[in-house]
Amino acid sequence: MTVTRHANPLLDAATRPLPRRIAVIGAGTIGPDIAYYLKTALPGLALTLVDIRAEAIDAALARLRGYADKAVARGKMTPAQAAAALEGLTGSTDYGAIEGCDWVLEAATEDLPLKRRIFAQVESVVGADAVITSNTSSLPAARLFTELRHPARATVTHFFAPAWRNPAVEVIDWAGADPALVVWLRRLFAATGKLPLVTTDAPCFMLDRIFDNWCNDAALLLADASAAEIDSVAAEFVHAGPFFVLNLAHGNPIIVETNTLQADEEGEHYRPASIFGSVDRWLTVAPGKPVEVDAARRARVRDRLLGVLWSQSVDILDRGIGEPADLDLGCRIALGFKRGPLELLRDAGDAEARRVLARFAAERPGMPMPARPLPDYQPRERHVLVDRVGDVVVVTLRRPEALNALHDEMTDEVLAAIRRHEDDPAVAGFVITGYGLKAFCAGADIGRFPSLLGDAQAAAQYARECSRLLVHLDAARKPVVAALNGLALGGGFELAMRCHAIVADRGARMQLPEVTLGIVPGIGAMVVPYRRWPQAAEVFHRMLARGERLSAAQAHELGIADALADGFDALVACAIDRVHALAGAVPRIAERAPAPPRLQTDATPPRSADGRVLSAAVVGVIARAVHDAAAAPTLAEALEVGYRAFGEVACTAAAREGIEAFLAHRAPDFGATG
Repeated sequence: MTVTRHANPLLDAATRPLPRRIAVIGAGTIGPDIAYYLKTALPGLALTLVDIRAEAIDAALARLRGYADKAVARGKMTPAQAAAALEGLTGSTDYGAIEGCDWVLEAATEDLPLKRRIFAQVESVVGADAVITSNTSSLPAARLFTELRHPARATVTHFFAPAWRNPAVEVIDWAGADPALVVWLRRLFAATGKLPLVTTDAPCFMLDRIFDNWCNDAALLLADASAAEIDSVAAEFVHAGPFFVLNLAHGNPIIVETNTLQADEEGEHYRPASIFGSVDRWLTVAPGKPVEVDAARRARVRDRLLGVLWSQSVDILDRGIGEPADLDLGCRIALGFKRGPLELLRDAGDAEARRVLARFAAERPGMPMPARPLPDYQPRERHVLVDRVGDVVVVTLRRPEALNALHDEMTDEVLAAIRRHEDDPAVAGFVITGYGLKAFCAGADIGRFPSLLGDAQAAAQYARECSRLLVHLDAARKPVVAALNGLALGGGFELAMRCHAIVADRGARMQLPEVTLGIVPGIGAMVVPYRRWPQAAEVFHRMLARGERLSAAQAHELGIADALADGFDALVACAIDRVHALAGAVPRIAERAPAPPRLQTDATPPRSADGRVLSAAVVGVIARAVHDAAAAPTLAEALEVGYRAFGEVACTAAAREGIEAFLAHRAPDFGATG
């Protein structure tokens, strides 16, 4: 049977129902965390933790109750939600307890004979159609599962700590797996807030090859620098240095195990540093507390860390172990890199990258080197996924770590994808949606804005530049439909407004929260709604000046959303129907706007919809911009009003306070700024 696999896992057809009963084998470190993720993500799930030690099960169940209690204390869960998450959670030392499970996940010690015994025992109890997966970080699926009677229903699902919170999970596409199994796992993970990354069945897969060799080469550098110095240099690239992470995860034995496996398979250059066998804990520094490192030592450590990072990255891609965009995203999400290794490679430039790699090759003979020109390793799209569904191109915004927020590179990738297909006669139009089920797009990254404070002209020009995709949509000949699969905030809602139709999941909501940050939505929200939906002018007044939220149902009632849908499948189908309905009749934003009712600004002090004090100066700018834009004779002139208003606000004390507060994770105080 041929199984279609799209770039966005949620576009794939469901190949089996969601599991109702799951067993997790191993109640040690990561097994309970996997269990907590599953219980909170799948309502009504019955889950059994299995371990040979009753005390381990008791401790694990207590840990999960503690997680739920903390979630309630922090307002992340209601008591009812916490109770529901813990309901149906049991533990057992008897494998008979897994009978009838739809899915069994093994998270025991990294010991191949032990794991094989576990799988044989599992297979003797569960049905022939039950899914079996292993959480191994290094052992190939072919070695784990080929002795099973039904190996096609088994594969590796490699979670990253803490598994209940870290979104990344590697799904191994090995030769013996049913392709429908991989499709099902990807879709399930994406639907439950995870980031599934498909890799081939190489030892250590994709991300552990990066992390384990990053740590191993850091240890090999200890003859020239201390652990604290190495972590301090590494802080340029990662949020926490290799030795700090090893301490946190008690990871020395893991490096020994995984790098020994790589050395046995691929050569002595992977052999783990001998010091791992004699050190339990490293003397290093916490993130944000670096030590001084002299220039020569810093340069040597920096080159070595980049060298091993790029060496492993090009090897992964040359061998087809993973995809370039997944590699960069996985390193950021799972491993805490500030930028992906391929981003670092690109930004270094060809000459500098080759210098670093040549030095690494001399210091570490045998380690992989590029087999192609370095630019060939870059992904075409790093932040979006592009799929064909019949005659419609579906563009998915994929920045899950930022709720799919827009930034310059993502904007350019969406624009490039549309330009690449808009002249293709086989393409009827486009759908833009967000990755996962939580957010369409949570706005625009602040990006360069802090550097623009105080410079009205530069800020206004920045708003113009950020509008390049939106202006292209205004003139597009083929329909582009926004499929709101969750939150559409700020710039994300402004993007949806410029699409030719909006369809929304019933749980989606829209908001323009910029006023609560002391700024204004400068790329169309003070202009376009009054031309497209004049009947909703008062609602948009409140959204702009008070940050009021708009539900999908309200948007549909007001004519802002053309249709509502239940679930992602229905949402995409609805969006595709709208593309076909608009073919040859793409609606245009009116050049002139009916005069909206005056936006009142006499509240003293102005307050947001949730009662926070706002800046009177910023609310005043919004009111004037809405009025002046509505009076502008053309859309282009009206948009200019919005750009200039964005520039004007950049020079206010409120904008500085709002942006500084946002970056410092505190509430802004507009009482002192006006």
